[in-house]
Amino acid sequence: MQLSEQEIIRREKLNKLVEMGINAFPADEYVITDTTESIKQDFADNKQVKIAGRLMSRRIQGKASFAELQDSTGRIQVYFNRDEICTGEDKTLYNEVYKHLLDIGDIIGVEGELFTTQVGEKTVLVKNFTLLTKSLRPLPQAKTDENGVVHDAFNDPELRYRQRYVDLTVNPQIKDVFVKRTKLFNAMRTFFNDAGYFEVETPILQSIPGGAAARPFITHHNALDIPLYLRIANELYLKRLIVGGFDGVYEFSKNFRNEGMDRTHNPEFTAMEIYVAYKDYNWMMDFTEKLLEFCAIQVNGTTKATFGEYEVDFKAPYQRISMTDAILKFTGFDITGKTEQELFDFAKSIGIEVNETMGKGKIIDEIFGEKCEGNFIQPTFITDYPIEMSPLTKKHRSKEGLTERFELMVCGKEIANAYSELNDPIDQRERFEDQLKLSEKGDDEAGQFIDEDFLRALEYGMPPTSGLGIGMDRLIMFLTNNASIQEVLFFPQMRPEKAVPQIELGEDEKVILEILNSQEEPFTLAEVKERSQLSGKKWDKASKTLTKNNLVKVEKIDEVLLIKLA
Repeated sequence: MQLSEQEIIRREKLNKLVEMGINAFPADEYVITDTTESIKQDFADNKQVKIAGRLMSRRIQGKASFAELQDSTGRIQVYFNRDEICTGEDKTLYNEVYKHLLDIGDIIGVEGELFTTQVGEKTVLVKNFTLLTKSLRPLPQAKTDENGVVHDAFNDPELRYRQRYVDLTVNPQIKDVFVKRTKLFNAMRTFFNDAGYFEVETPILQSIPGGAAARPFITHHNALDIPLYLRIANELYLKRLIVGGFDGVYEFSKNFRNEGMDRTHNPEFTAMEIYVAYKDYNWMMDFTEKLLEFCAIQVNGTTKATFGEYEVDFKAPYQRISMTDAILKFTGFDITGKTEQELFDFAKSIGIEVNETMGKGKIIDEIFGEKCEGNFIQPTFITDYPIEMSPLTKKHRSKEGLTERFELMVCGKEIANAYSELNDPIDQRERFEDQLKLSEKGDDEAGQFIDEDFLRALEYGMPPTSGLGIGMDRLIMFLTNNASIQEVLFFPQMRPEKAVPQIELGEDEKVILEILNSQEEPFTLAEVKERSQLSGKKWDKASKTLTKNNLVKVEKIDEVLLIKLA
């Protein structure tokens, strides 16, 4: 493992601590009486406190030092005074341990008493401190220049998502997103539990991936010697429980879909699905409005939420429009009664990419997605989907060729999907068979299996039921003003991290790098060669090593060769 200069220094400090008999990673419980938040809320001069956290900054001035300690609730100023900490002749704890062997990022415990500085800062006067964890890697430290410009901030998205533990430490405001995420889950549970519905768990490993149109992840069970699939949805299992006699069940489920990744899709995501017996999709629309209004207030204290340039209001009631009317409104084309070929030709005529693997449902979905979705900013129910798009939904009670289904759109994105659930086993088998034909035609998102056990369950009888699914990740994006799903997942899926090349640099290479680091503007190649005072042979070898390993690059501008850090 190649270590940076700072990492080497920190390990040397660790060795010195060990030599002094100080355990840098003690196992003992450290009893905490307060947090930074509780101290500020219930502040009283001379009050005794005991807190723990990460050392985030310090200003050493001889025998005294002001520092900042950060715990899970915030930051507070702490004051280290040599004579308060070391009351006897031995000043080692302050002079050696604190001043020279502690680093920014170390986790320490502090005992002391509260006081207010002359400028009004609430502060802890340290009477004793204990090293609880030595940080062997330096935290990114943002610097602000005389013009107020921040440099070296930890704001690169890929680094933040890949090293969320660092992101949460140096950008503690990020934690608020995840606090609100938990508030959303708790609010939804409260709403369902108060309504008398029952939280359940269903299998993640499934022998048949059903309940949605998506490409699954596949694995293999060695003992049973069978393929298994990570669930794409939990719908069919929850319906089995309605068959079994539950009046209302819900689950927060981790689902997995082997599809593309973008700002609104992650291959692993969280969905909530709820099924309530003896209800239909009209009842579920009313229920969904009340649910989201309640959740918005619990998360943000108001029904309104800012998302990008929009202010979205989750206060009920929401606008309702059928899919047929939405397409007619934004394209002028009436999809009612149209054949697959007519839909195909229309989609092509308005510049939508379609192909022969697509059935009627997929073509209609493409038309709606391209021409209609983006127009719905405020929460809007899109209702009455064509039957080809909804293989698990009851046929509409009065509109031929449609189903009793709605999706809730917000800012052009779907966040909820609900049906009057299909409970006719004969009709359901025919829908599964239609999906199978689409799969054989080449649609890799169409259902590739017929779930015989689910059909058997329906044959025993499932009462009239309405179901609702909500994408929890997408909903919290809207409630926290985040356009990227990666911002609301602690650990989003990432491409494999590129291995850092292990380069052994010699003194000649280090000399060149030191010159290039001395200013931001590029040097001329001739100037660096002259300042390095390297012979022609040494220069050629060192510069070749640096360019080969992408540490520096050479550019030709107006016949002048320039060299700079890559």
